[in-house]
Amino acid sequence: MARAKHQRKVSGNPAKRGSAQAPPPAPVTFRDWVGAARLRTLPLAVSPVLIGTGAAVRADPDHLFHWVIALACLAVAVALQIGVNFANDYSDGIRGTDDDRIGPARLTASGRVTPRAVLTAALIFFGIAAVAGLAIVIRTGQWWLIAVGAVCIVAAWFYTGGKRPYGYNALGEVFVFVFFGLVATLGTTWVQALQLSQEAWFGAIAAGLLACAVLLANNLRDIDQDRVVGKRTLTVLIGRVGTKILYTLFVVVAYGIVLWMAYIAYPMAWLVLLSLLLLGPALLIVWTYRKPGELVPALALTSIGSLVFGAILAWAYVA
Repeated sequence: MARAKHQRKVSGNPAKRGSAQAPPPAPVTFRDWVGAARLRTLPLAVSPVLIGTGAAVRADPDHLFHWVIALACLAVAVALQIGVNFANDYSDGIRGTDDDRIGPARLTASGRVTPRAVLTAALIFFGIAAVAGLAIVIRTGQWWLIAVGAVCIVAAWFYTGGKRPYGYNALGEVFVFVFFGLVATLGTTWVQALQLSQEAWFGAIAAGLLACAVLLANNLRDIDQDRVVGKRTLTVLIGRVGTKILYTLFVVVAYGIVLWMAYIAYPMAWLVLLSLLLLGPALLIVWTYRKPGELVPALALTSIGSLVFGAILAWAYVA
């Protein structure tokens, strides 16, 4: 009888037994959506458009600035970048890859937003990119670019989406270099000048290398978590030291390209070295960090540094 009373007493309010229930998740806010868009990565979309536009102006005999087309290119690049970020949030969230993130929390993994809502956001921005791209095609008459745009959207989705995402198989850097370097820069130059100069090619390579450096910094931060969930990024394959060396190599080669351009034709390009005020500290953080969270500033500095890099190089082309 005493034992029964004891059992009834213990089986009362769970809070009195010390088993407090987890509080409900906070409601999602507009700021959360903005955070999921990962604005820190947008410089990677803006920089190649600036470089490509500068190369196009230089290639035009009359040095004309096709500002409508340039703005449309910017809209395509930014919308694709945001779409990729939401698509990654969705795909990584439903796989459980983001359950123990070190960086900013994701919407899907947090459980505060349904996966379908995040997927819808990604599709909306892909749609915006498609509309802006179609406007460029109509304005320039380059109808074959529709196929290029379709490939860009497909590549954006399968970075972390689908059954075999290439971002999970050490190919992320390859596709980032191709689409955020070559395609974005050369495409911007082509639709404005209908030709591809050495300025466009060299600028595209430099932009692509810096975009890859941002991805390396991101994956270096997430290396332990990616190993646990089976995400085989290039960083996971080559390890921390290998990633630090490759990150440094990408940055050094990007600057080497611009310094070569400064030597042969564009003296103002030497001013690109001012972006080392941002990329220099990023390099230092990558080589000296102790905790993964310390790489978050390195990622931001590399991204913003790439924007300053691209803006100065574009100005050097047209100056």
